Amino acid sequence: MVDQFLRVVSLRDYNTRVVLFGTLLLGISAGIVGTFMLLRKRALVGDVVGHSSLPGIAIAFLVMEMIHPGMGKSMPGLLLGAFLSGLLGALCTLAITHLTRLRDDAALAIVLSIFFGAGVALFTVVQKTSTGNSAGLHQFVFGKTSSILADDVKLFAVLAASVILVTALLFKELTVLCFDQEYASSQGWPVFWLDAILMGLIVAVTVIGLQSVGLLLVVALPVIPAAAARFWTDDLRRMTAIAAAIGGTSAVGGVIVSAMFAKMPTGPLIVLVGAGFFTISLLLGAKRGVLLRVFRNYQLKKQHDRLDLMRACYEYLEQDLPPGMTLRPDMMVQRTLTDHALRPLRSWSQSHVRTLLERGLKAELLERQGESSYRLTSAGVEQATRAARNHRLWELFLIRYADIAPSHVDRDADQIEYVLGPELTHELETALGVKYPQLRVPQSPHKIEVAEE
Repeated sequence: MVDQFLRVVSLRDYNTRVVLFGTLLLGISAGIVGTFMLLRKRALVGDVVGHSSLPGIAIAFLVMEMIHPGMGKSMPGLLLGAFLSGLLGALCTLAITHLTRLRDDAALAIVLSIFFGAGVALFTVVQKTSTGNSAGLHQFVFGKTSSILADDVKLFAVLAASVILVTALLFKELTVLCFDQEYASSQGWPVFWLDAILMGLIVAVTVIGLQSVGLLLVVALPVIPAAAARFWTDDLRRMTAIAAAIGGTSAVGGVIVSAMFAKMPTGPLIVLVGAGFFTISLLLGAKRGVLLRVFRNYQLKKQHDRLDLMRACYEYLEQDLPPGMTLRPDMMVQRTLTDHALRPLRSWSQSHVRTLLERGLKAELLERQGESSYRLTSAGVEQATRAARNHRLWELFLIRYADIAPSHVDRDADQIEYVLGPELTHELETALGVKYPQLRVPQSPHKIEVAEE
């Protein structure tokens, strides 16, 4: 196994080198085009193009056989037929969506089914010709990477280089098209033709991938690398580079695994390696990875719980004050708190309030005064005062400008109080026409509700 792996990665076999280079070009170009394809919400266009290319392959074979018998298997001619037929399918999709009220998904389904049906019918005609059974056109349906020749790779290189060059030249225009079509149209940019060029790039990548993975799986080549790259960055240039790297690495990985194990199809393995990269990106992506989001949500939940605890401490400590009197910091540090006293203010369970109090101890917002008694530290006093202040400023704003009843405003204020920073707090004070000192809390506009035990 080790010897076979070293033999493959050292590229001693000529066929391995040819296949590896051809699929590498395919993966890189597919990743680049797939980025714009995904952002433009054209993910299924590749599937439509792949199925639409089937009648073009059959027609190209029949035409070449009529012109010169025995030449129907010419790869340039077959790829040209696939390109023209796929391009026609893509343009039909564009025309339907622009000229009718049908949605994109309906247009894609209509074009895919019609062209694929025509392709199946034409393939039946091909099979009845004298050379049809030996033409090997079924390879375009399921893919057969091992049949790629050096001349095919040269053709792939030209197509891939053209795709990359056009994408680089129109990078700015395609970016605006994907993110703000209305703005591009208002600036006089030819949106329809830019869309048509993007479709042409998708068709070119699809045609390159037909022989490698077949029309059934070719849609995965541009979509999976771009979708995986989306989890790592918000910068389009970086996303394009990452998608190209994932696409190229997936192609190389699929070829290596296929070369190490006999009778393992290369096309599906390329897709599976790409799926592996997608899974890793889905879980570990630095921008949108699931694990990162879970961690951030957990941290945010802890922050919200801490603010709720601090506000509950403030509301408890001000309960016995005379009307109109504001709770001062020196008064707050002198009084003790208990978990039983805080529970009715939020309807917390006994275990949850104890967990919050333990976290407050670790954050040095509280200090223990006994087995179940606590006292706010100076940092806790400041945070409790700020939490109560922000909450009540937002309540006053909602009552005055959103006509929310004081009896219901507490719940609405809970939904946004956590994001009130200094600038937004200043804007609230300006809108309310008041200016409270930094540690001055306005009176609650409603009675503090205490849940019954």
